[in-house]
Amino acid sequence: MPPKHEITRADILPVERYAEERREHRRRISEVKRNRRVEVGPFCTFYFESYETMWHQVHEMLYIERGGERQIADELEAYNPLIPKGDELIATVMFEIEDPVQRDRALNRLGDVENHMFLSIAGERVAGLPDPTRENTSPQGKASSVQFLRFPLSGAQKARFRTSGTQILVGIDHPNYGHLAVMPEAVRAALAQDLS
Repeated sequence: MPPKHEITRADILPVERYAEERREHRRRISEVKRNRRVEVGPFCTFYFESYETMWHQVHEMLYIERGGERQIADELEAYNPLIPKGDELIATVMFEIEDPVQRDRALNRLGDVENHMFLSIAGERVAGLPDPTRENTSPQGKASSVQFLRFPLSGAQKARFRTSGTQILVGIDHPNYGHLAVMPEAVRAALAQDLS
């Protein structure tokens, strides 16, 4: 079955039904997410999004906030843009530092980091495109702890990405945070399904 690219109103479960099934949905999505994340350096993780991850996020928001029909439209508008459309990968990138003082210090050194994230597909670099609707770096030069990036792929890049065993690197080349990670084969295989 081809991947879905948009959550519609018809895909939304009644909140009561989701509440009854929530434990099972959370178990299932944690299995899906296991093969959609790559840690880059000591405190950054790329979470590659999909229809399933966004479907779950929308339902969690509806479950927690209980905003009814009006909230559904808002959540669909917020999360549908984070579902890859077949010629791209989309990542939520999180700088995860528990200690607030250390986190503040690190983020103040990472201004403009959104313009330093990339994939390397069999040696060919693909720059991440930051979400232009968000303030990724504040006017004071402090990076947001959550970034949203799109990695548009050409037909040839998609073909290489889908090829078993292709080396995929996930990287950041910011002067204050230069790290590379090899994408595990299980992650490459899972993300390849997002590409049509």
